[in-house]
Amino acid sequence: MVDHLEGIKIRIAEAIKHTFQHDVHHADIVLQQTKKEFMGDYTLVVFPFTRLFRDKSESIAEKIGLYLKSHAELVADYNVVKGFLNLTIEHSFWINRLQLLRTIEHYGQLDAKEGKVLIEFSSPNTNKPLHLGHIRNILLGWSTSKILKSAGYDVMNSQIINDRGIAICKSMLAWQLYGNNDTPQSSDIKGDHFVGKYYIEFESRFKQEYAKWQNSEEGIRTYSKDRKSEQDEASFFKAHKNQYFNNNSQLGAKAKEMLLKWEAEDEEIRKMWMQMNGWVYDGFDQTYDALGVSFDKLYYESETYLLGKDLIAQGLTFDDFYRKDDSSVWVDLTDQGLDEKILLRSDGTSVYMTQDLGTAHKRYEDTGATKMIYVVADEQDYHFKVLFEIMKKLGAPYADGLFHLSYGMVDLPSGRMKSREGTVVDADDLIAEVIGAVRTATQERGELVDLSDDQRQEIYRKIGLSALKYFILKVNPKKRMIFNPEESVDMQGQTGPYIQNAYVRIQSIKRRIEHEAIADISQYQLLDPAEIELVKLLIDYEQQIDQAAKEYDPSGIANYAYELAKKFHKFYHDVRVIKAESTAAQAFRLMLLDMVAIVLSHSMDLLGIEMPERM
Repeated sequence: MVDHLEGIKIRIAEAIKHTFQHDVHHADIVLQQTKKEFMGDYTLVVFPFTRLFRDKSESIAEKIGLYLKSHAELVADYNVVKGFLNLTIEHSFWINRLQLLRTIEHYGQLDAKEGKVLIEFSSPNTNKPLHLGHIRNILLGWSTSKILKSAGYDVMNSQIINDRGIAICKSMLAWQLYGNNDTPQSSDIKGDHFVGKYYIEFESRFKQEYAKWQNSEEGIRTYSKDRKSEQDEASFFKAHKNQYFNNNSQLGAKAKEMLLKWEAEDEEIRKMWMQMNGWVYDGFDQTYDALGVSFDKLYYESETYLLGKDLIAQGLTFDDFYRKDDSSVWVDLTDQGLDEKILLRSDGTSVYMTQDLGTAHKRYEDTGATKMIYVVADEQDYHFKVLFEIMKKLGAPYADGLFHLSYGMVDLPSGRMKSREGTVVDADDLIAEVIGAVRTATQERGELVDLSDDQRQEIYRKIGLSALKYFILKVNPKKRMIFNPEESVDMQGQTGPYIQNAYVRIQSIKRRIEHEAIADISQYQLLDPAEIELVKLLIDYEQQIDQAAKEYDPSGIANYAYELAKKFHKFYHDVRVIKAESTAAQAFRLMLLDMVAIVLSHSMDLLGIEMPERM
């Protein structure tokens, strides 16, 4: 990563050496952009030097500033505000920086770093299609992966597919009972939507069964005491449905029987399971293709749910792991502010934590990854705290590299989604909706009429996906958010299309003057403030990537791209390019805009967003 401020820092180190006879390495000097309310380009905070130099902060800042103005050609002027030295940089610095940027091949690709990183994201269940909540998960995982790669890491994308369990058996049973051998092909329904339809069908039939049973003699006798304390039938059902499912429901009994047969590797059940999962995988792949994401390694719960037992056996040789009288195995995490956690049941079977321990270790054996990032909603915060502490107690070589990229849930303006009731927003429907909104808005403005239909559809797709992806990724992952499709396509707000429009405008300018002679930009000496602001942002880009990689937070890149686009739009409004006051000014501005376009494209690519040439 190039330190574009190194020259200024070297001069500051010289000033300190000359004025205070103290050696400070220039790499240890931190400069920050001067706040908008003060004059200057970069600010040096001098408070840390007061004890070292035995002088007041204002005096230290004044002495350093005076030396720099007298001896450093890069520093045009300075001012002191309390303990802050604000430096105004000569215009030649910005011109030289821009020229340097244009010589850097693959600007935004940082130096290679040691270690392999594995990111787990998406990890859906095979009983329903991907929905809006999955989209936030997928986009966060994919963008974090791209940011880490750009920051120099060797990254692998992974997911564990939850392809077994009672929820899967519910959709299988419903299809077996009510499907009449229908298939995605015969019904012309996408595979994951087809299977999800039967998951909803099971829930509907289950509620009907319960409604009939609750008024039966057995139902009245079973829950008569509890019924008096409930406000309504809906809350009563919610409170008792699991108990009813396990003890009284005929559908529940059949689903549990199917699960037992699956675990016993019943040939017929396994064949149906593979067929229905295959339908779902086909559907998932279509959605992943539409979102532009892919995976390097897939894990399946059906292959990992028995893993971890060997690790638990090793754990019993350490403190804090113990076996109870009923033969169940536990770990004591109370010293870490957690609780005691079961790892094996009394019959020796695994729990989810056991499986996750085994899966993490298998990934390490498979890939050698020393950093593992789990992109999972904040509902599982406690689970991952426990998982990571257990790994530390087991002495796993990758324990310190485990990270939970926790994110808030996504709501709609109308409220929360419920998958069992079929009220979720399917990922495919949402993608189609935002692309459709872009198509309608563009057609109303009469744009792109000179292009072929295929060309227009491709532009609609890029803009629509930009709207969807950017709206989600601009929010810090930890925050719960509301996705509003109408706001996401706004061309004037903080949206993907707004940023794309900046890029498209630059391409339009370049096309209009691409045949004109280009002058030597060194003849351009007096820059407009809008030009300086753009160069500042450009030289800050790699630092933004490094920061986003450290924090596993794509919103930093999203907000950076918006700020760059916003400053470009201001520049476009205030400064002439095509009719510039001189050929040197035009040449500089063309180089500047070319670099802005490169960084806009690269930063949006880190969010998984493509740039159109027309809008």
